[in-house]
Amino acid sequence: MRWMHAAGRGLLVMAVVLTGYVASGARADEGRGTGRGPLTLATAGDLTGYLGPLLDGWNRTHPGEKVTLVELPDSADETHAQMTTDLRGGDRSRFDVLNIDVNWTSEFAAAGWIRPLPRDRFPLKTFLDPVTDTATYDGQLYAVPYVTNAGLLLYRKDVLAKEGVPPPRTWAELERDARTIAPKYGLDGYAGQFLPYEGLTVNAAEAVYSAGGTILGDEGTRVTVNSDAAREGIGFLARGVREGWIPQRALMYKEEESKQAFQDGRLLFLRNWPYAYVAASAKGSEVAGKVGAVPLPGPDGPGRSVLGGSNLAVNTHARHPDSAARLIAYLTGERVQRQVLTRGALPPVRASLYDDPELIRRFPYLPTLRAAVETASPRPKSPHYDQVSLVVQAVVHDALTGHQTPESAVRRLARELAAISQR
Repeated sequence: MRWMHAAGRGLLVMAVVLTGYVASGARADEGRGTGRGPLTLATAGDLTGYLGPLLDGWNRTHPGEKVTLVELPDSADETHAQMTTDLRGGDRSRFDVLNIDVNWTSEFAAAGWIRPLPRDRFPLKTFLDPVTDTATYDGQLYAVPYVTNAGLLLYRKDVLAKEGVPPPRTWAELERDARTIAPKYGLDGYAGQFLPYEGLTVNAAEAVYSAGGTILGDEGTRVTVNSDAAREGIGFLARGVREGWIPQRALMYKEEESKQAFQDGRLLFLRNWPYAYVAASAKGSEVAGKVGAVPLPGPDGPGRSVLGGSNLAVNTHARHPDSAARLIAYLTGERVQRQVLTRGALPPVRASLYDDPELIRRFPYLPTLRAAVETASPRPKSPHYDQVSLVVQAVVHDALTGHQTPESAVRRLARELAAISQR
């Protein structure tokens, strides 16, 4: 997984918003009464170094509302742990604005750590269709989409061209090519992110979704994973490891390790986020000019990605809530969203940028990515998402390592998720 709006609509709206902030239990701005002042923005580690310059632009034009960037670890699990520890401190929290994984919105909202936001303050209709759903909980907007993402299948187009075969559209085609073509070129067949961490939850969910299944329903209150689709999806991954076209070393891969394996010319196929395409295509990469990208395959045709990305939320105890909302509007405006892509190689939420000819020339995967985002599904929503993810990781990893059959893994998954949903 990677980390990584318009301004207010007038004084009347601003007054209503600020009244709502105070009524929600947030501390009013000390001494000013305007809700404006300095901020801290907490985010996972910025691997490309793009965010600091974007915030420098804000700080130059908003000297009374300067933002201090706090970078947490680049691991989603470690960032989550540090954010939640801080937020449990209530009004002692250091963070005002939070750049959170899209799937933490429900958890943070249910815990009362982030405040509701007024929909009419942000141009949500300009975003790609599915992304706003990741920012809501119980019918209310609790965050604003900042970066979106969807998994793609990267492939060695030079190798497939020599073999005279198109990129795979189905699992059967992927399996065949990974098993028969990759060894001819001294390559591993296929990898994703299979270390037991958040990335494995994503890969497992994509396999289940692509087969037509789901994991949870009704905001996490109903367990739906005990299905033929889930058995098929987890079975596809487990079979790959057992038969060797998914290498054993992939069981230790996170995003960076899998990207590096592909970039170094050791993989035929890789499931990863679009940033890996950019890195593999850059000067100095062993496979520069040899990389293609298509939607993830499924059993009978294109599969379904998990919707990735991050949302910007305001801490319930933010020192300056109006400045926090203004900063979010700045970071999700079209000009800055363009820089999120061009400087950070992160997919923007603004739909219009995916039709920009100049950007498509520079990032040729954009049309494919847009199609993947528009058909993607969020990870299972739950106020106990951290526990849900840990269970998925542990159970699926046992299936991949052969400690459980896919059938018994799905039954165990259903039992353990049911226990979480009843809390």
